Amino acid sequence: MLVVEGTAPNLYISHTVAAKENFYSIGRMYNASPKEIAPFNKISMEKGLNPGQVLKIPLNKANFSQDNKKAADEVLVPVYHTVKEKEGLYRIGINNNKLPVATLKKWNNLKSDEVNIGANLIVGYLKVKKGQSALAGKAAEKVAEPKIVVKEPETQPVIVETPVVKTEEKTQPAPEEKKEVEIKEPEKKKVEEPVVKPVTNFGTDFNGGIFKNLFESQTNGNTIESQEGMAGVFKSTSGWKDGKYYCLHNSVPSGTIIKITNTTTGKSIYAKVLDVMPDIKPNTGLVIRISNAAADELGAGENNFTCTLNYSK
Repeated sequence: MLVVEGTAPNLYISHTVAAKENFYSIGRMYNASPKEIAPFNKISMEKGLNPGQVLKIPLNKANFSQDNKKAADEVLVPVYHTVKEKEGLYRIGINNNKLPVATLKKWNNLKSDEVNIGANLIVGYLKVKKGQSALAGKAAEKVAEPKIVVKEPETQPVIVETPVVKTEEKTQPAPEEKKEVEIKEPEKKKVEEPVVKPVTNFGTDFNGGIFKNLFESQTNGNTIESQEGMAGVFKSTSGWKDGKYYCLHNSVPSGTIIKITNTTTGKSIYAKVLDVMPDIKPNTGLVIRISNAAADELGAGENNFTCTLNYSK
C-alpha cells in the first residue's frame, strides 16, 4: 500500500532501496525523474544508493493524479493517507492539495464526515507506466469520478412592478339638440400608500438545526464547558435546506456538537465539529468558525461576531 507523507505542496511516498536498485530503476517504478528524486532527498546521483536506504519519492503533476487524468500508457494506483488523532476530512483535504471533502467521501464510499483514527483513505492516484513499473499490477480497477459541488445561487426577492396602463378618453357624440353640458371632473380618490412592515426574522430558521437533539444526548449528565469570544464564518452549501450546521473548533474532537449563541441577537444554533481551524492569519483571535447558513440563522451575516459556546468534553 502506498501511503502519502508530508503536506502540500511537498507530498511524497517513502521507498526502501532494495539490492541492485538505482535512481533510474526506482524512477521508472514511480514514474519520477531521477533528477527530481536526488535533490528532493538532498543527495547526489553520483554517490549511488545503498540497500536499506529510505528515499522520498516526490508526488507532483507528472506522477500524481487527483482528477483521474492519465496518459494512454499509464494506470492509476491508489495512494492512501492514514488518519491521525484530531484529523477530520476537511484537514486531510487541505493537507493533500486542498482536495474537496466531497471527493474524499466519493473515493472512500463514506456516508458521513466522521473518520476513525488509523483509517486509510484514498487521497489520489500514482500514475505509472504499464510496461515499466512493478506497481502497475496494483492499479485500481475503477476510479470513482470526483464529485463537483455546485453552490446554488442565493435566492433574491423579485420585485415586480405593475405596469401603468393609460386609457384613452373617448369623446361622446354630441346630442342632436345643442345644449350646454356641464362636465364635472371626477373626484380624485385618495390612494393610500402600502404599509411596509419591518422584517423581524433572520432568514434561515430550522429552530437551531437538526443536531440539537444530538447535543442534548452528548451533554446529558456530563460537565458542560463554556467559552466566549469572536466567531468567524466560512462558506458552505450545507444547512440552507436541511439545517445541518457545521463548524471548525480547536478544543474538542471531530463529531462533537457545540451550541453557539449570538450575544447580540440572543439566537442559538447547534453545529457539528468538522475539524480544527487552520493555523492561518484570518483565524487569529477566533474561538470558532461556523458555516454561513448557521450564521444566517443567528442573524450574524458574514461578518465576525461575538458568541458564547457550550459543549461537553
